[in-house]
Amino acid sequence: MTNPTHDRFSVADRTAIVTGASSGIGRAIAEEFAADGANVVVCSREQGNVDPVAEGIREGVADGDALAVECDVTDRDAVSALVDATVEEFGGLDVLVNNAGASFVANFDDISPNGWAKILDINLTGTYNCTQVAGEHLKDGGGSVVNLASVAGQQGAPYMSHYGAAKAAVVNLTRSLAFEWASDGVRVNCIAPGFVATPGLESQMGISADDVAREEVERRVGVSEEIADVARFLASPASSFVVGETVTAAGVPDVLESPEV
Repeated sequence: MTNPTHDRFSVADRTAIVTGASSGIGRAIAEEFAADGANVVVCSREQGNVDPVAEGIREGVADGDALAVECDVTDRDAVSALVDATVEEFGGLDVLVNNAGASFVANFDDISPNGWAKILDINLTGTYNCTQVAGEHLKDGGGSVVNLASVAGQQGAPYMSHYGAAKAAVVNLTRSLAFEWASDGVRVNCIAPGFVATPGLESQMGISADDVAREEVERRVGVSEEIADVARFLASPASSFVVGETVTAAGVPDVLESPEV
């Protein structure tokens, strides 16, 4: 017997675009959505990086289908082609997950104008491009936008000022657009992950997802699947009263220690 409450947490039969889906958080979101019965369009700047993701979904146990599309989110024409391919393949678009992003570690004084512009272009303008182009289809019957920000955009991050500034703008854009698009039946929300054991984090800090236990509460590093769980919730009817919010997923919060008495 079908549980109607459980069904509200499902994204089955929806069509979702997930940007930056070649690995890490984006790939986990695409795979989880597809396993739940959604059709997913996975994109990355290189076709060869997303073809294996789509093939794995199609050949696996997922109930949903998958399409791989090469797309640089900073290229407006490429984004338009991505959305067109999605609608042509699956007949519409219900969910947009703006996950594509990039960063590098540098002292503020050493960030070149080109480096600053590149990080804002990918993280912020890419989100703008995808959301604005997809808007027409998301409004057709009501849809959901899930943006990926970062705790760096909420509280700052030394040596990542460019990235933090871009992600802070994504948080603000989420809240602003949520007001504008609510009357069109589109919910816009955001996730701000903390440290997540992606391949990128492993190469930088040597922390592997194999070293992270999801059942352990007292930790500051998560896994991509935990962010995918939040994304699925925000894309599902279960979050119908969650609009314009940024969900922080960063483990145990930092607090000031009480002085000794």
